[in-house]
Amino acid sequence: MESEKKTIDIGDGAAIPNPDDPGLFTAWRIAFFGTLGIIAYLLIVHPDPYLEIIKFLPDGIVVTFKVTIASICLALVLGLVAGLGRISHNRAYNLIASTYIEVIRGIPLLVQLFYIYFALGRIVKVPDMIAAIIAMGICYGAYMGEVFRAGIKSIDQGQTEASLSLGFNRTQTMRYVVLPQAWRTILPPVGNEFIALLKDTSLVSIIAVSDILRRGREYASESFLYFETYTLIALIYLTITLILSKLLSIMESRVSHYEQR
Repeated sequence: MESEKKTIDIGDGAAIPNPDDPGLFTAWRIAFFGTLGIIAYLLIVHPDPYLEIIKFLPDGIVVTFKVTIASICLALVLGLVAGLGRISHNRAYNLIASTYIEVIRGIPLLVQLFYIYFALGRIVKVPDMIAAIIAMGICYGAYMGEVFRAGIKSIDQGQTEASLSLGFNRTQTMRYVVLPQAWRTILPPVGNEFIALLKDTSLVSIIAVSDILRRGREYASESFLYFETYTLIALIYLTITLILSKLLSIMESRVSHYEQR
């Protein structure tokens, strides 16, 4: 008897709270409300320095989200192109897409940031924010390429054959039949990559982008309150991640409910 092949689906974005997993669901609630409680306690009981620190961070939070959103948009475009290339019968297109994915996934994101900002900076000056978006978009685009490839391959081949028999060409079939259905499968892992990307934006502080971590480092270097500053930064990152993971859980539930209708 052949055993059913199972895959292990573990992402580096966030643990998604699911009512079907009581342990994780309860852990999410404990983490979320516990984090909010700790932040409230620090701000009320120890306003000096925590209130001053949190007043110093809002513009860094805005920059973090700007980099995250711009990078994920670039990653989605590159991921779609790479994913289509991975399943393409055109050997040159397939080779280019496959090489892009293998090379980029084999280089650490921090090295890519340094390369674009410092190494290429000797040839053409790239603003720090643009360098951060390009590096993160290119890096996550390689991972998105595999997400798109898997999502497209998950659609039954009969859908493509039926579309072709109705007179659609392959481009129209991919655009109007395959991708709309694949998107429902792709959406949850894309959301997970969004959370992972947001966490990785902490690396852009090294190239002088004024994100949350950079602003925290500036405050800590002036006040020497390293413990207090980094404690609050960690709690803010955790709060944002927990909120996004909950939104992703709601999104997954709605997609599953839609598919069952």
